[in-house]
Amino acid sequence: MKFISLRVRNAGVLHGYDSNNKEIVEEIPAEEFIEKLIDIGRLQSISEKYLLVSSSHGRMLYWEYEGGFEALKARLAKAGLLLD
Repeated sequence: MKFISLRVRNAGVLHGYDSNNKEIVEEIPAEEFIEKLIDIGRLQSISEKYLLVSSSHGRMLYWEYEGGFEALKARLAKAGLLLD
């Protein structure tokens, strides 16, 4: 396994999709950012503000992260984990 250290906080739980194929997301009240070592294999997508990560029981979570999108892309590229 490969891990990345990031400061994250819970933002939402993806519960699936409604009949119009729109995400059903339970928003989580803002908490403090904490540092986590995250298994790279859990990362499903990365946007400007959020990580979409897999969790237990087939759940998907949105985590807000610190540091910025470009900086995270650069870290992944430097580690050989980003394809051009």
